[in-house]
Amino acid sequence: MIDVPAALAWAGAEVGASVQGCVRLHGGLTSRMLALRHADGSETVLRLMTNEPWRTHGAELTTRERDAQLAMAGTPVPAPTTLALDAEGAVAGVAAHLMTRLPGAPMTDVDGGSVRAMADLLSTVHAQWPAEPFRTYQSWAWPEKWVVPAWTRHPRAWERAFDVLAAPAPAYAPTFLHRDFGHRNLLWSDGAISGIVDWVETSTGPAWLDAAHAASNLAVMCATALGEDLLEAYAPLAPEPPHPYWLVMDAVGYLPPPGRPPMFRQADQLARLDDWLDHVIRRPSGGTRTPGP
Repeated sequence: MIDVPAALAWAGAEVGASVQGCVRLHGGLTSRMLALRHADGSETVLRLMTNEPWRTHGAELTTRERDAQLAMAGTPVPAPTTLALDAEGAVAGVAAHLMTRLPGAPMTDVDGGSVRAMADLLSTVHAQWPAEPFRTYQSWAWPEKWVVPAWTRHPRAWERAFDVLAAPAPAYAPTFLHRDFGHRNLLWSDGAISGIVDWVETSTGPAWLDAAHAASNLAVMCATALGEDLLEAYAPLAPEPPHPYWLVMDAVGYLPPPGRPPMFRQADQLARLDDWLDHVIRRPSGGTRTPGP
């Protein structure tokens, strides 16, 4: 059982002002995210790591998020400030992380200007050097996922993608990664990015893996062209040239493990994932656009 009242009492005690209001935030694949209003007028966000399989690893994930926010304090990266952590779930029955609430809201209408702002901020993230390196990135494109999906219109593209991933990973310059950077984890205020949230997957790895994830999200949720726009905007800011391996790894990572439903349930989103993977496979490593089939 998850004891939300106990979690709210804990959050109030940590802030030094009781919780007077609580609203559930949209999104949150891994967690229940609550926006809290305290008696002193301050606002916080409480993460309760409720959803499996992340709940099982809640202590590790919330601790990593706390450490990432500490590492970003005093940098140009607009991350929340950690306030309190109950990694073992002693209070609510699940791992809990309390942090400041940043201004702004997610953008629902992404355009070319916002894509360029995303690329600029991603470059700022990658320029950070925490005193202690974070864990090495984990691939989400496990070999168990290497099955051509039944819904694809591009079966050969998926086969080629699996061949790419079967080869050794290319060398890369170790870079600080958000690891889940994308438009859904950005807050905007007055036309500018005001915050980056969801730091539970922070890692060290190839910079292009972060860019690939941001591009894949744009391609699947919006349009292939916006995903490509992100890659092109980031290319002149990147610490090294792009490598197709990382783009393929991220796209394949959206496939479900055997026996599980797709992450994206809507037919149009699956179609865009299909088209994005085909686009990535056809894309030259130099970073220029490719003509359509």
